[in-house]
Amino acid sequence: MASPIIVSQAKRVHYKDWPNSQGFDVSYEERDPIELEIEGSIPAFAAGILFRTGLGIRNIEAENGKLFRVHHWFDNLAQVHRFQIHPPSIPGEAVRVTYNSRSTCDGLIEKIRATGHRDGVTFGAKYDPCMSLFQKVRVRERPTKPDALSVAVTITSNYPGLSRNGEKLEKPSVKGKIQSLCNRTDTDAIQFLDPETLEPIGVASQTTLHPLLRGPSSATHSSTDLNGDVYNYNLDFMNGQGVYRVFRVSACTGHTSILATITDNPAYIHSTLLTEHYMILCVWNAHYAFGGASILWTKNIVDALADYDPDRPCRWYVIDKRPLEAGGGLVATFESDPFFCFHTINAYEEVDKDGKVDIIADLVAYENLDILKRLYIENLISNSSTAVDFSTLPTCQPQIRRFTLANVEGQMTDKFGVFPGDESVGLEATSTLLSLKNLTPELPTINPSMLLKKHRFVYGVLHTGKSTLFDSIVKYDVSSQTAKMWSKHGHTPGEPIFVADPTGTGEEDEDVGILLSVVLDGVGGKSYLLVLDARTMEEIGKAKVPGVIGFGFHGTHVPC
Repeated sequence: MASPIIVSQAKRVHYKDWPNSQGFDVSYEERDPIELEIEGSIPAFAAGILFRTGLGIRNIEAENGKLFRVHHWFDNLAQVHRFQIHPPSIPGEAVRVTYNSRSTCDGLIEKIRATGHRDGVTFGAKYDPCMSLFQKVRVRERPTKPDALSVAVTITSNYPGLSRNGEKLEKPSVKGKIQSLCNRTDTDAIQFLDPETLEPIGVASQTTLHPLLRGPSSATHSSTDLNGDVYNYNLDFMNGQGVYRVFRVSACTGHTSILATITDNPAYIHSTLLTEHYMILCVWNAHYAFGGASILWTKNIVDALADYDPDRPCRWYVIDKRPLEAGGGLVATFESDPFFCFHTINAYEEVDKDGKVDIIADLVAYENLDILKRLYIENLISNSSTAVDFSTLPTCQPQIRRFTLANVEGQMTDKFGVFPGDESVGLEATSTLLSLKNLTPELPTINPSMLLKKHRFVYGVLHTGKSTLFDSIVKYDVSSQTAKMWSKHGHTPGEPIFVADPTGTGEEDEDVGILLSVVLDGVGGKSYLLVLDARTMEEIGKAKVPGVIGFGFHGTHVPC
């Protein structure tokens, strides 16, 4: 590998200035656990396993001589990383960290090598212009082999209702240990991995959970309540409309219940929201053209979306978390000013003196869909004459918006679904801005103990213009609307994961803990696991990886 090019601090870092476009063209793989060198210290309460999704190889030379390239960041060929933080064996001993990783789509990679192309719907693939319409729209079989698909956006342990290898399991989830590990993305597919070796061992669709969940789309970020129950939607395309089936998977029984069936325009919805008593589905402004039929010929989500309509309101559906037979169903429908969103932050309920319930929902909002174009890899690494620097566009800089859905129970509507144009639609959801664009965290996380409660601190990554991707980790205080940041020149951080310090005893200790983030040292050409004090945002330790970990999206920390 060529020697790294050190970029002056006065200059903006472009990934083309780093050897082999590190983080996008190179990803370190170590299938057997290795011991990592630790600098500083890592607190013992961090003991557990941090799983991270990542980007594997981007360029594949096919047997027919064609070069296959991944074009959009969201189409990454999946690789999963595992940091095991070992507790001290005796008091006073230092924490150890071991690391292993694995490509989780080897079967798909081999198929690409054999054929020179990738079948199926992608997020933003650029197809060969010589490919005919028939070649694009022809029906293809859904992958059934565990490593024949690439789905690593979020990674989850102990998904209820499914066994270790993805078979239906209507039994209580096991607490206190990792029973199963699964990869998910914006489809109904769920890939299961061995929690230690990361080898793909099973694949399921949401129809495994319930036969009515037969649509191809779902939220990558489902919502989980304090009982471990999982809430999500399944989107089917029918007669030019979208049919959203909102469902719950019980951690206690493994049983899946349909909570509501809603007909509305089909949209790309990456995240959902949850409160103590309600699940919230917001159909924001990322609608598919022609009722979703556009996917048949574009074969990717970016090109299948209709132009952003700044005059079209977003629609919010509030669903009772109880099954229909227990009195649940659709409770209320609201409309709000338009926006686009990837990531919700948190939601909670406020009850006034008269017993009226308001839902407060925080999310990271964009003005339009420009961010989807910014995330083409050539735009991120700036290594092409056709690259566009979307990062300086104000529309690619989000803001935290807080929405209020007032007097929810007083807005009772038809529990069996609302259709576009129904007169019951139109209750106003008001919103306020909680952050400036230059301080808004993306890939947002909070202290898990604050889920469904009124939170104060939001952690995430930030783009301040020092790089063509993220260059800082930010702690944002939504109460004072102030921020603290960690940054280092030429270092690109990933999503921070909050791990609470058990000495914290109440909500006043919301920020007592640490943040774990995987960071690329772009100057040194290697990655490391960073440990920050969540209160001060100061570095307290790191575990050094002897290679580059490709940029991924999300992770989860499972205590030991």
